[in-house]
Amino acid sequence: MRHGKPVIKGTRVPVDIILGSLAGGMGVKEIAEEYGTQKEDVLAAIEYAAKIVAKEEIKVYA
Repeated sequence: MRHGKPVIKGTRVPVDIILGSLAGGMGVKEIAEEYGTQKEDVLAAIEYAAKIVAKEEIKVYA
């Protein structure tokens, strides 16, 4: 954690930056190279986000 935000272990790279890069069209390998992390770190960020979202309750209003 850094400033209350989750980061890639052993780095200062926030998980939200990784996810934003994915959403922007970058590939896993490209992100790892860009931020000096490993492919496994990027995949761990995705897994972390999936677990957070799985706990969320989303209300749909018709």
